[in-house]
Amino acid sequence: MLLSGLLALNPFAPAPHAPLTASAVVASVDGCRIFGSVFLETDPRRKGQCFGVVYLEPEEAFADVLIYPETNKLFADKAGLWYLADSPHFADYALFVTDNRNLADFSIHYTKVRSYAGCRKQ
Repeated sequence: MLLSGLLALNPFAPAPHAPLTASAVVASVDGCRIFGSVFLETDPRRKGQCFGVVYLEPEEAFADVLIYPETNKLFADKAGLWYLADSPHFADYALFVTDNRNLADFSIHYTKVRSYAGCRKQ
């Protein structure tokens, strides 16, 4: 009886996985959680290697995140404070810059005031 109970549990069988259905939703990137060193990629051939897609919003009122570009990587320690890296190899995040707002995960706008940096209140 003990042997049949162990065989029923079968710890060596692979775990069943759910098939891909229409209910599986791909989550979008939250721009409010990105800080630190960021590399902005513009080459469409490297889009697949990027963490997310971003749109540079010309108007501050419509941007999801206001970005203050830091000159020191150590000071880029909260949302909206980005140190713009020269290479994707030395960056915490690589983001692809698109010119189509509909294809972007979120939009950004640069600000000159450090205290304005961060997420817009929704």
